[in-house]
Amino acid sequence: MLSMGQIRWGLMGPLVLLALVSQFPSKAQDQVPAPRRLRFKVIGSNKLHVSWKEPKGDFDSYRFLFNAIPGGRQREIRVPKAETKVIITDYSPTKDYVVSVIAVSGSQQSRPLQGRHEADSGDSGGGKETQPQRIKESAVPPEDANEISGVDRFVCHTQAIADIVILVDGSWSIGRINFRLVRTFLENLVNAFDVGIDKTRIGLAQYSGDPRIEWHLNAFTTKDAVLDAVKNLPYKGGNTLTGLALTYIMENSFKPESGSRHGLPKIGILITDGKSQDDVIPPAESLRDAGVELFAIGVKNADENELRSIASEPDESHVYNVADFSIMSSIVEGLTKIVCEQVEQQDKEIKQKQTLEEPEMGAPSDLVTSEVTARSFRVTWSHAPGNVEKYRVVYYPAQGGTPAEAVVDGSESSAVLQHLSSLTEYHLAVFAVYPSEASEALRGSETTLALPTVTGLQLFDVTHSTMRVSWDSVEGVSGYMLLYTPLTENGASEEKEVKVSDSVTELQLEELIPDTEYTVTLYAIYGEEASDPVTNQEMTLPLSPPRNLQFSDITHNSAHISWDPAPSEVKGYRVMWVKTDGLVTEEVEVGPVSSYDLSELTSVMEYSVAIFALYDEGQSEPLTDGFTTTPVPGPVNLRSSDITTDSFQVSWDHSANDIVLYKLSWAEFTGGNTKEVVVDGADNRYLLTGLSPSTEYMVLLTAVFKDESESNSIAVVETTLARTTTVATTTAVAYQAVMHLLLSDETTQSLEASWELEDPHVGSYRVTYAGLSGDHNEESVLVPGDQRRTVLQPLLSDTTYKVTVTPVYTDGQDGISVSALGATLPLSSPSNLRVSEEWYNRFRITWDPPQSPTMGYRIVYQPISVPGQVLETTVGEDVNSMLLLNLLSGTEYSVEVTASYPSGQSEPLLRTAKTLFLGVSGSSTYQVRPDSMCVQWQPLPQATLYRVAIQSTLNGQRQEVSLGGRASRQCFYDLTPSSQYEISIHTQIQEMEGPAVSITDMTLPAPTLAPTEPPVTDPPPTIPPAKEVCKEAKADLAFLVDGSWSIGDDNFLKITRFLYSTMGSLDLIGPDGTQVAIAQFSDDARTEFQLSSHGNKEALLEAIQRIRYKGGNTKTGRAIKHVKESIFTPEGGARRGVPKVLVVLTDGRSQDDVNKVSKEMQMEGYIIFAIGFADADYGELVNIASKPSDRHVFFVDDLDAVKKIEEQLITFVCEAATATCPSVLMSGNTMAGFRMMEKFGLVEKEYSTVPGVSLEPGSFNSFPCYRLHRDALVSQPTKYLHPEGLPSDYTISMMLRLLPETPQEPFALWEILNKDNEPLVGLILDNSGKTLTFFNYDYRGDFQTVTFEGTEIKKIFHGSFHKLHVAISKTTAKVVLDCSVVGEKAISASGNITTDGVEILGRTVRSRGRRDNSAPFQLQMFDIICSTSWASRDKCCELPALRVEEQCPSMPHACTCSQDSKGPPGPSGPPGGPGIRGARGDRGEPGVTVSNGPHGPVGESGPPGPQGPPGPQGPSGLSMQGPPGALGEKGERGDIGLPGPMGVPGGPGSAGRDGPPGVRGLPGKSGPQGQQGSNGPIGTPGAPGAPGPGGPAGSHGDQGLPGPAGTKGDKGERGDVQSQAAVRAIARQVCEQLIQSHLSRYNSILNQIPNQPAASVRTVPGPPGEPGRRGAPGPQGEQGPSGRPGFPGTSGQNGRPGERGLSGEKGDRGSPGIGNQGPRGPPGPPGLPGEGRTGSQGPPGRPGNQGTSGRPGTPGSTGPTGPPGYCDQNSCLGYNVGVQPLPHGGYQPYNQPYNQPHNPAAVAYNNDQGDEEEEEEEEDPYYRGYPPQYYPRQPPSPLQGYHGYHPVHSEDVELRSPGVARRFSRDVIGRESSDVVVMEESEEGV
Repeated sequence: MLSMGQIRWGLMGPLVLLALVSQFPSKAQDQVPAPRRLRFKVIGSNKLHVSWKEPKGDFDSYRFLFNAIPGGRQREIRVPKAETKVIITDYSPTKDYVVSVIAVSGSQQSRPLQGRHEADSGDSGGGKETQPQRIKESAVPPEDANEISGVDRFVCHTQAIADIVILVDGSWSIGRINFRLVRTFLENLVNAFDVGIDKTRIGLAQYSGDPRIEWHLNAFTTKDAVLDAVKNLPYKGGNTLTGLALTYIMENSFKPESGSRHGLPKIGILITDGKSQDDVIPPAESLRDAGVELFAIGVKNADENELRSIASEPDESHVYNVADFSIMSSIVEGLTKIVCEQVEQQDKEIKQKQTLEEPEMGAPSDLVTSEVTARSFRVTWSHAPGNVEKYRVVYYPAQGGTPAEAVVDGSESSAVLQHLSSLTEYHLAVFAVYPSEASEALRGSETTLALPTVTGLQLFDVTHSTMRVSWDSVEGVSGYMLLYTPLTENGASEEKEVKVSDSVTELQLEELIPDTEYTVTLYAIYGEEASDPVTNQEMTLPLSPPRNLQFSDITHNSAHISWDPAPSEVKGYRVMWVKTDGLVTEEVEVGPVSSYDLSELTSVMEYSVAIFALYDEGQSEPLTDGFTTTPVPGPVNLRSSDITTDSFQVSWDHSANDIVLYKLSWAEFTGGNTKEVVVDGADNRYLLTGLSPSTEYMVLLTAVFKDESESNSIAVVETTLARTTTVATTTAVAYQAVMHLLLSDETTQSLEASWELEDPHVGSYRVTYAGLSGDHNEESVLVPGDQRRTVLQPLLSDTTYKVTVTPVYTDGQDGISVSALGATLPLSSPSNLRVSEEWYNRFRITWDPPQSPTMGYRIVYQPISVPGQVLETTVGEDVNSMLLLNLLSGTEYSVEVTASYPSGQSEPLLRTAKTLFLGVSGSSTYQVRPDSMCVQWQPLPQATLYRVAIQSTLNGQRQEVSLGGRASRQCFYDLTPSSQYEISIHTQIQEMEGPAVSITDMTLPAPTLAPTEPPVTDPPPTIPPAKEVCKEAKADLAFLVDGSWSIGDDNFLKITRFLYSTMGSLDLIGPDGTQVAIAQFSDDARTEFQLSSHGNKEALLEAIQRIRYKGGNTKTGRAIKHVKESIFTPEGGARRGVPKVLVVLTDGRSQDDVNKVSKEMQMEGYIIFAIGFADADYGELVNIASKPSDRHVFFVDDLDAVKKIEEQLITFVCEAATATCPSVLMSGNTMAGFRMMEKFGLVEKEYSTVPGVSLEPGSFNSFPCYRLHRDALVSQPTKYLHPEGLPSDYTISMMLRLLPETPQEPFALWEILNKDNEPLVGLILDNSGKTLTFFNYDYRGDFQTVTFEGTEIKKIFHGSFHKLHVAISKTTAKVVLDCSVVGEKAISASGNITTDGVEILGRTVRSRGRRDNSAPFQLQMFDIICSTSWASRDKCCELPALRVEEQCPSMPHACTCSQDSKGPPGPSGPPGGPGIRGARGDRGEPGVTVSNGPHGPVGESGPPGPQGPPGPQGPSGLSMQGPPGALGEKGERGDIGLPGPMGVPGGPGSAGRDGPPGVRGLPGKSGPQGQQGSNGPIGTPGAPGAPGPGGPAGSHGDQGLPGPAGTKGDKGERGDVQSQAAVRAIARQVCEQLIQSHLSRYNSILNQIPNQPAASVRTVPGPPGEPGRRGAPGPQGEQGPSGRPGFPGTSGQNGRPGERGLSGEKGDRGSPGIGNQGPRGPPGPPGLPGEGRTGSQGPPGRPGNQGTSGRPGTPGSTGPTGPPGYCDQNSCLGYNVGVQPLPHGGYQPYNQPYNQPHNPAAVAYNNDQGDEEEEEEEEDPYYRGYPPQYYPRQPPSPLQGYHGYHPVHSEDVELRSPGVARRFSRDVIGRESSDVVVMEESEEGV
């Protein structure tokens, strides 16, 4: 608006009166009653009271216009309907005042009530009431005085047609109101001609500083279209550069490509209001020389000489100059007559010239394109008539670009356009060039092909460090570029590039990383362009490990190991072995050998052995196996000798060299005392003495080894000699006993007995034997005397035998018997049966052989869970491993291994083993339709082929296809509706095929076709077919239809027809498709039917035809609220996770507020379309509808024209209903995405229902954020959040803060789990490693992760708020932190997700099953935007360090504070750009004219332009730091333990089931200091108490004791809105009280503030602070179960000390942890000295009971004026905790009743303070107060006696302007729904 300063215009009274009355329309004056009885009263030296009596009848408000004469300027204000008086406050008694009052109803106005108050003649005292001097009605011109009547309007009736270009001055000097008159003039001008594409064409350009084409000559095909464009012509604004504009239309408008036609008259009409700022003569001459006849129309300040220099001759008929815009219409008839005559004249001259020259000219024809390639195509045409010199072919990309052209000789009819861009649409124009001019264009278009891509990309001959790449040759390439990169876990690998010539089609890649998957991408290069890439992936082989580990020569302390060597590149081997108890790990590195001896082992101990092959590139995977050492051996060959009657000697052989001693014991065989001696280990004999004669003794010998282990005992039985009497005879024979009786070569069924005796008199030996256990008969054998050994068999297995050998002499006498004990071996089973090399159809079993020699092994195996025959095989005794082949995939088998012996078989050794499943997982159907169905699955990585078949279970119809190994989906067509189909997926690897994975689903029923009726005169209506764009629509769609009286019965019938046609375009109606509801509104809304009312289209269309007209007023806002609260509800059938679309149809301006509820619905993700017709307000439609408006706002003149927009509306609505991503409001625009905070219930209205969540202040106090406490586990089902899955490209946008109690272990900020709780996609923060990881499954079903780390990523963990964007595309994952890119890594395209699981926040990575845990953190924002560009557009306005006020929207819940000193106003912002082109604005508010000439009628009101950019930021307030908190407590020191060893890594085996927790380990070494316990959760706020009645201020009571924190209460109802005066008083007291309090407590902080009272201080946000000092350590974790010991890794280098973080704020003392103490870790290096800071002050306690009210104190005297205060807006309102007490118990939020522009002349007064001024504050229209429960209840303020500001108590409030004041009651100000416009200068109307 223009300023209302003292601008004096030198107008005489009559002119002023004429200008005044020219504002009063006469149209519809009979409909609106006029005000009555205008009166004047002087009530002071400078006040004039004007009053009138209200009219009889209905109206809305008043227009009050007045002017002071002489030297005054007409001004206008709006007065509410309830007011009938105005006070002019700058009244001058020396001037006359001309006043007019007009009643306004909608777009209609009454007759003006006019009067004149004459200047004081000097005899009238103050307060005298005077009657106005009446102004005659004849002085008021009719409203359409400037329009030509339809009867008298001139129309150009001529056969001649022309091209007319109008050049309109749009500079600032014209003004918006005058520009309306220009539009009217142009409309009349267009109406005078027969306009059409084949008739007269009219183009228009507007200029100021720079010209622009509004529309070309060929832009519109009808006159109506041109008139619509004229009515919507926007006002440009700028300087006046007419010369530049003339040149512009010469170069752009009068061209064939712009619609200018050859051989037709060309007319140019210039309309300007001032002198040009550049030279106009040369460009005007150029136009005239080109045959353009120029007309120049000047208005007001135009330079007539300049007009003459522009226009064609004669000047009398080509130059027009009028004094004012309001009388422009008077020249229309004359101008159009002259133009019409000149068109006829030019037409005659052109035809005469053509007749004389007779040149035959025309455009070429039959445009054909051919030979299309990626870089060129041929254009062919038919020759143009006449003498064509050449052809000019102009071509340019359709998406924009520089036009190029090719010129060929006139004899040619084709041209090849080369050097084009691939896959680009080109627009073509072919001109025939004649000697004097060119023809019109022959137009067309063509799209080039894509550059041929490489085919046949193969990767083969793969080794651990090389692979070969080959591809098919591509014709026309200049070379190839190959990129290859390893897919490592950290994603940090460097991509390598190889460029080769066009002749190379095979290449070897070298120096690759072993056992790594490589992505190879190949481009075909065509000069500077590259084709689309083709990609393949292959994994290098791992470093070959050794194979076939064998064990031999196993003893009690040694073993020999051997293996098959690895390939020749091996440098050596690392051999590692460890006991199963894991106490000691041994290792040794050897050269390229293939065996090694292990020594110094422990007997009867299982050892694990691992052998690594060593290469230059590293070491291979280990070859692992195990063995068990044998028991320690006992002594051998125990024998007796030197037998006497009382002694004999025993001797033996050593069995090992590590025996330290022997234990020898003996006793009589029949029983008696046992004697025992210990013999040194080096001895091997001992003499037993003191024995009884002729007695049998048993001797036992045991070996004792170094480790104190004892062998088994061996025994010998010997009999002492008998004491005999010597008889002297010469023939006596000495009978002897055998010596060294030995039992050996034990088997399961035999023993070998051997002995020694040299006596020639022995004829034979009798060997007897019997088992010692059980009832065994003694058996005997005779051995000839010359033999000393025999084999005793068959014996029983596992039995001890006593063997006695007696020599039999030749004389028949027996010698002395000697006995020994021996035992046969048991039938031992094999041991340690294990499974390895599991595959889809095989696995290997291995066992340890028994100690007993066997004859072989029998292996029996069969399937467990499926029918199958028992399979059996046998192997020899030297085999201990077997590969079982031809097994079923995914099948569990039972395996038995039995050892075979000559005497029988051992007990079987049992084990189960399972083959891998050869099949896909996660199969599901989608896109199920009546005749088609699709299936998708998670692919198997090793698959080479899929065989997918579908078969009808009804009629056997079958289809089968074979797909490649990387396929993951397939669709089948031509199916039968309503039929059940079984889809089977067979997976193949090479020649092996797995079992079928099947899924069953049913096709949908066929759509019901309308029956074919015989032809009748009135056929019944059929169901309209669905449009293609709507066939995938799935949404909840509501129509809100205007049913007010202004519609009428006929128009309402048209609305129902429109609804019928629109609904007929939909496809599936019902819960599985689109649900439709309709509501009709007038004064209130009526639901015609709910979303769930109709399940098919036929029923829906029938219901539409039954809707009946309602009638009433237009309350659109109330109706929209009804739709939100009554239709889009679960009770009404609304579904979660589907788009919600609302279409509003209205014909008029709403009589209530639509902005609030529309804004709320847009913020909540509703998609709103607004359709206006007739008297609808375009600006109101824009406010109702979603953004951008060009997709969501439609306007038509009447319901007959609604067909024009129906197709486009249906397309936009169905696109919104089909989108995978719903629409959300982001930064003022509607975008596709997901409001995840709302999805999880983290909004103010719902968070209290979510367990483990509390509301806290965010990055600014006015932003809410939500604390997710430990183990909150906030989750929602995926099908509700992302029912269609995630899009292929999206951005995860989060605003979060980690807390001191956030654990060090990794946790997922957000992740999606499947039904088995397996993660599918998510973001993981590792607080200990300071990394951010994104993971998902790619399109092949492979799991992929990318991890980001570094200095920038570490900022997330510093404990402040951060804005995190993770943009996921088909090729990359990009992280943007605080609006700065910190990393980007390559990924594969994402695969689909299942929707049968949940989405969860904060879940820790170690969570498993039902023991899920989640981490605590704060979350302020969480959105998923279906675009990767959002991160680059976000401004990070929520971060204090990055917020730029000029670029950011105002913060929510912001408030302003009064200050004694104000800074200077900022400079004016630049003018805003053109607004959205609106529809006809003939019902806008009347504007005030600012021209010197007579005032014209009220013009049409166009839509408002967008708001200009904001001015520079004003001075910011200072943030007040809270008081320091208490120092945190030091954590307790952990106990010191012993180190735990590392074990040998096990070989790759199948995953086993979870075992029970292991036993507690030995204490470990000293561990690091334990972390401090986590803070307890913050208590939820208590419910607010009901406010008590206000009493007189009492004395300040004693501070009450803090009470316990209350539990969170339910959200209260919104309180009543206070009056503005009271609210301002409270706000001012709060702000000033806070400032004074903070100034007194933090005076040192404010020393930097200047002391000058009038200075304006601006604080600039500083850079982000350094990382905080290291926080206290966290709690010690629970001890996990003991695992199998692994091999130790190589020692890592000592890491450098980490950065010292800030001490965290002290939380509540945590409860003692649960669980056993974990093992103590190794001692860490000494840490840096600790450094702490005091934490923030804790929350205030619960206030005590309020004291009794005291008597009001005596007001004190007014104190001196204080220094200027500084206001921290964050302290005024928001989510503050622990703020200062508020007056009267708290701050009451309020809504200002109306958003009025600030008027510096508007002041308030009352009866007591009528002359005091009070400034009105401008209020944000979307300002919302927060309910009281967000603010803690406070004790009474000690400053309630503050004497700074007294609210006004008068019942009337007066608003002043220079010369005007108006009064209304206070209750009007306080009403929230009031539509009062306080005062508005309507100097801008468009």
